[in-house]
Amino acid sequence: MTEQHAHQFERGTDGPKVIVVGVDGSDSSLRAAAYATGLARRQNALLALVYVQPVLAAGAALGAPVAVATDEIAEDLVTQIRAATERVKGMSDLRWEFHTFRGDPYSGLVKAADELKADAVVVGASEQAGHRIIGSVAIRLVKAGRWPVTVVP
Repeated sequence: MTEQHAHQFERGTDGPKVIVVGVDGSDSSLRAAAYATGLARRQNALLALVYVQPVLAAGAALGAPVAVATDEIAEDLVTQIRAATERVKGMSDLRWEFHTFRGDPYSGLVKAADELKADAVVVGASEQAGHRIIGSVAIRLVKAGRWPVTVVP
């Protein structure tokens, strides 16, 4: 079996079993999480919310406050997600997990999707103008061609 065909979708299933969604606290990532939550609920899939903590070059990471700040973002995201699931608790038994990976967003989401055996990946559209030139995480995920990717505006 070639590397290209190593990841095949299982036939006879009724939709995705694991949906990975990238969250970073931005408005577009929170919209992506809301969309993925509805999809996971309707498909009875596991929702894996993934926050990728940035890793800085050694010279830029001399001060610990940056690492502390990204840990605080992750903790705040977990708090927000728990609060949101409490509000909809009576509506469904949504199964979800929160995962933190380190690295650049693209590599972190690829690693998460591979390790969690994702059937689908959901991300928010990039809000950074520079990504139109060098390519957004979403475009890179689509080009990887390893999972269905949904980009939420």
